[in-house]
Amino acid sequence: MSLVIRNAQRSVPLRRAPLRRALSALLAALGASRFDVALVCAGDGLMRRLNGAYRQRPEPTDVLSFPAHRLAAGELPRPRCRHEYHLGDVFLGVEYIARHAPGEDLEGVLTVTAAHGLCHLLGYQHNTKSEWQQMYQKEEEILEKLNQLMGTNLRPLTAGLF
Repeated sequence: MSLVIRNAQRSVPLRRAPLRRALSALLAALGASRFDVALVCAGDGLMRRLNGAYRQRPEPTDVLSFPAHRLAAGELPRPRCRHEYHLGDVFLGVEYIARHAPGEDLEGVLTVTAAHGLCHLLGYQHNTKSEWQQMYQKEEEILEKLNQLMGTNLRPLTAGLF
């Protein structure tokens, strides 16, 4: 597995090592440890441009996911060659997240938001109530595994999104 983390913003100080450990554990909990993922920590400007270009909402947001495969919820790709091991890219709107979570543990909020993005890479959506419930359950499951491993108490992001 290759996990690339790029900090493309300068406004919010980040520690990549804890984020890398958490993401590796989340990928393991999803059964996706053998796959590659890129995570970009982005500022408001980049998130605004991406959100406008891909979702027609030219405003910053917390997370955008760009899956490399079309998958049913929870399905893993069946790679036939090396480049098919790339699950996709997750962009975290770090400035947006920090602004909307004052006083919170930023590393924890980033981890929960990244878990949400990883679930999107594996086909989970929240466009309907049943999709939301399925995604919420998966996030709860993988965050519980992470909590046991790291001694944290993180809860899913999707609460209240439907």
